[in-house]
Amino acid sequence: MGGSPPCGDSVRAVKDHRRQATTSQRWPQKQVDDQPIIFSSDDTLGVHLPHNDPLLVVLGIDKYDVTKVLIDTGSSVDIIFRETLVKMGIDLNDVKPSTRTLTGFNGSSEVIAGTIRLSVHACGVTRTVKFYVVGSKAPYHVILGTPWLHSTRAIASTYHQCVKFPGSDGSIKTLKGDQQAARDLLIAAVKIQRSQSLVNSVSPLASKVCPQKEEVLEVPVDDSDPSKSVRVGAFLPDEMQQKILEFLKQNLSSFAWTMSDMKGIDPAITTHELNVDPNFKPIRQKKRKLGPERSKAVAEEVERLLGAGSITEILMHPDDREKTAFITDRGTYCYKVMPFGLKNAGATYQRLVNRMFADQLGKTMEVYIDDMLVKSLRADDHLAHLKECFAILNKYGMKLNPAKCTFGVSSEANPKQISAVLNLSSPRNCREVQRLTGRIAALNRFISRSTDKCLPFYDLLRGNKKFIWDDKCEDAFVQLKKYLTTPPVLAKPDVGDVLSLYIAVSSAAVSSVLIKEDRGEQRPIFYTSRRMTGPETRYPTLEKLALAVVDSARKLRPYFQSHSIEVLTDQPLRTVLKNPNRAGRLTKWAIELSELDITYKCRTAAKSQVLADFLVELTPDLAQDLDSPSPNWILHVDGSSTSKGSGAGVQLQSPTGELIRQSFSFGFPASNNEAEYESLIAGLRLARAVKAKRLSAYCDSQLVASQFSGDYDARNERMDAYHQGPPRRERLR
Repeated sequence: MGGSPPCGDSVRAVKDHRRQATTSQRWPQKQVDDQPIIFSSDDTLGVHLPHNDPLLVVLGIDKYDVTKVLIDTGSSVDIIFRETLVKMGIDLNDVKPSTRTLTGFNGSSEVIAGTIRLSVHACGVTRTVKFYVVGSKAPYHVILGTPWLHSTRAIASTYHQCVKFPGSDGSIKTLKGDQQAARDLLIAAVKIQRSQSLVNSVSPLASKVCPQKEEVLEVPVDDSDPSKSVRVGAFLPDEMQQKILEFLKQNLSSFAWTMSDMKGIDPAITTHELNVDPNFKPIRQKKRKLGPERSKAVAEEVERLLGAGSITEILMHPDDREKTAFITDRGTYCYKVMPFGLKNAGATYQRLVNRMFADQLGKTMEVYIDDMLVKSLRADDHLAHLKECFAILNKYGMKLNPAKCTFGVSSEANPKQISAVLNLSSPRNCREVQRLTGRIAALNRFISRSTDKCLPFYDLLRGNKKFIWDDKCEDAFVQLKKYLTTPPVLAKPDVGDVLSLYIAVSSAAVSSVLIKEDRGEQRPIFYTSRRMTGPETRYPTLEKLALAVVDSARKLRPYFQSHSIEVLTDQPLRTVLKNPNRAGRLTKWAIELSELDITYKCRTAAKSQVLADFLVELTPDLAQDLDSPSPNWILHVDGSSTSKGSGAGVQLQSPTGELIRQSFSFGFPASNNEAEYESLIAGLRLARAVKAKRLSAYCDSQLVASQFSGDYDARNERMDAYHQGPPRRERLR
């Protein structure tokens, strides 16, 4: 960017500037004795390689240390942004006006606001730099181009992330870049880019899409002033809608249509106090000098607050008002009402609403600070609950903001959120896939096995793979839209209800649905689904099913703590989780679930059509995993008899490679074959103790191995006793 400041903007000046370059090639220039500037691998210490990051440094400009300074060898001007000057507290009146334009690489031009000369300090080297002031937004604070680089005879290397130049003492100075800051600025650059309104093309199908029916309707409630309106659910029965509107018309005074309508809460009920130690003196702060634009904005805000009279409904305690004082050019002001900017303002408001609605909280209302929800199980009771709420509001003098109130809506999936997915076209890049998955996340609790349905989308976002929207992705997209055309209506459990949990696993995800029985019909309460991590995909199927139960208990903890849960499954989960000899993660999960009232029952056929999509049989590979035999344990035994005595050694290896070794001596005389038999008996007992189900045993005696397998017969009583006795009984089942 730029236009070569030394030559001016006229054509003649540019030609003269070019002629100087030609002349300098013909005549020898005065040589300057300098040390060579060398970049080596030592300069890359601490630099993440490979990289493609810009070179950002921290420099001293005027009296401040300025971060996010971009070293741009392609810029023929040094640029500072207006916002940077404001943050530095430099008076914009010091900027010398100019009508010069800067030209970008694509030919676009921008008129600068002016120029200003500031001193730049780098490693003890100071230069006065002529900055061009630009008013547009950018992720950088300053851009230093060739003028500063040439004045300091500096050489920049983006690969080594540093700038080197001769110092005042003749040594080579190195100014290191901030690679982390350069990568952080990518986020700011994306935000600036997304804030600009860019329209590439408009699909001809957009005009043909029928408008979706809105979830709410704007309805006027004051015949004398049509601008006074409220939002009412569009799907309410006509009779119910008319009753609510009539009620709202009778309570117009409960709304704050203007700022003057907010009279505030009676100080006798509550006030906001600031518990400040009176022994501490106020901290004197230096008055900040604001630019013209900010000064104008502050004046307008103060004027608005003075005209409003009240911005919140809780008054400040008279003794604490002066503690909120602030100074402007027009004078000193303080807050008579509680400003929401205080950290403890939310707690004060919450205590007020908890006191006001103490009898309704958890029954017909839920309140969090200034957000209120009036809830009813039956539509016929909703108007009575609204009247109860408004009576309390009028009693305490609290007003509602009509712009943020909606009346008569259900707990079904938001039609706007569903329409946002249905109206999407097939994604063309990863960003559009991210937009799709973000909208799906808002509807997860309504989507059965959402992870399995959206798995092709998630796979596209994994790693740095090339974006390919194939038939598999398109089919999943179409099936998802088809499902969302008739989303399920979720139920609410009553106190004392016994809830049922259906679980399902696939090769990549664990899912569950919590349901309740309502007059013989199964109604879903909440769907959960999660993609398994790499190690979790290698769990045995029974452990995956146990993981589904644990995940459900964590995500739906309020339901599990307040209700008895029946886990419906056709697998022996109870045996797996209730076995005290289990070790590892199963023991941890069993302890975690032991605090909850969970029982396991055999799964029966679903009684609801909305569960049909969820209750599918395990996939063939998972079913095969259940029926496949357990992995082998490996047993090595060895017995020996000498003149000094006899003994045996046993080594048992688990399927995962762990070794268990035992050795012992016999207290009775035994032959070599008898010692081999005794070692085999000890090994089999050890295998049974660790719950091994399949075992491959190896011993040194061919006689013992053949007799045990039935190939040889025993010819003496002692061998026959071993053959017919413990080894037969110790065989694993």
